[in-house]
Amino acid sequence: MTTHQGVDKKALRRAYTASLSGTALEYYDFAAYSVAAATLFGDLFFPSGDDLAGTMAAFSTYAIGYLARPLGGIVFGRLGDVIGRKKVLVHTLMLAGVATFLIGLLPTYATIGGTAAILLVVLRFAQGVAVGGEWGGAVLLSSEYGDPKRRGLWASAAQIGPPAGTLLANGVIALLGALLTEAAFESWGWRVAFLLSAVLVGFGLWIRLRLEETPVFKAIAQREEQPSAPVSEVARTERRALVAGILVRVCPDVMYSLFTVFVLTYMVNELDMSRAQGSAAVMIGSAVQLGLMPAFGALSDRVNRRKLYLYGTIAAAIWPFVFFPMVSGGSFVLLALGIVVALVIHAALYGPQAALITEQFSPRLRYTGSSLAYTLAGVIGGAPAPLILAALLNWFESWWILGVYLGLTAVLTVVGLWLARDPAEEDEVAPAAEEKVLS
Repeated sequence: MTTHQGVDKKALRRAYTASLSGTALEYYDFAAYSVAAATLFGDLFFPSGDDLAGTMAAFSTYAIGYLARPLGGIVFGRLGDVIGRKKVLVHTLMLAGVATFLIGLLPTYATIGGTAAILLVVLRFAQGVAVGGEWGGAVLLSSEYGDPKRRGLWASAAQIGPPAGTLLANGVIALLGALLTEAAFESWGWRVAFLLSAVLVGFGLWIRLRLEETPVFKAIAQREEQPSAPVSEVARTERRALVAGILVRVCPDVMYSLFTVFVLTYMVNELDMSRAQGSAAVMIGSAVQLGLMPAFGALSDRVNRRKLYLYGTIAAAIWPFVFFPMVSGGSFVLLALGIVVALVIHAALYGPQAALITEQFSPRLRYTGSSLAYTLAGVIGGAPAPLILAALLNWFESWWILGVYLGLTAVLTVVGLWLARDPAEEDEVAPAAEEKVLS
């Protein structure tokens, strides 16, 4: 059986799996680092005797992973529009996997002094470059095999990666924490979570190397319509699309950082709860998201995508003012419930997000445009979020300022939705009928 484009459904499912597995690996890497940064890396790589200073230093390295993403978006996004989606995605997967594996082998400050922090920064930077090149291609890998009228569903494959990676990373770290003593975990147990990335890389490469290029890119290449300078062409001809794509990501990025990264520090330092409880709560929320990402992506194919996104943004701005009073008593049940609701709201935004951003750009510039929007938004939203949240809480000594911060990012996202457009039929590229997708 084939799709409307003449593409075998088996190929479509394989492309969906390839997209999901790659982003899951890269967000496993990011999530493993996020948990370690919130709970361990301050002492292991940035010891100062000041808990806040150590946490801020660890979160600074977390931010470097975001700041590196635009470089990955520029380099790999350009290549993806010129030489093809599949070739680029093999290289981004390998880069992320190698960098994460090496973090697992890295000596700490106690062994080699400040050099340990420098090496951690370099490897974190490499992770960021890989993620910056991965996302746009992963979205196109699945969505360009499927029906454009169901782009929300097929593009959601890349969106399942963050909760899948977060769930897996938190699960591995929670399991290690349960099996090992605190001393053993802090000494060597945390390394296992990073070394296991090699298994995920192997699986991802096995899937991706069996795929051929997407039918849409094949058609563009067959007509010799690849851009020669896609980055400058996007900046020159599709500026509004780029600004819209950047702004619609800001609020979801900050919300995700707040409820999966910063919340771990908040609950340990402010609520006197354990690291294991925080990881468990994030795991529960991430598990719920696994099914909701494609569900909200599919829903956005049936209703106006921008309106659905607007409702999610409003809910995101409101939720902190419910969440923090709710968890103030230190109840694990209420903490888990609060994080679950937060990640349901995030899924309503993140599920349709890939389709919303990619359809802002013309097909021949989609890898570059989507990658730039994704990565530049991270610089504004995700990168500084844990640092800003930690600093605001320290200055104001109250949770309400965290809600105000998220609300301001929601305003930016609403502006992005106003600038964005609905998909246009004339933008679609009909794949070459004679091409077979899989050998």
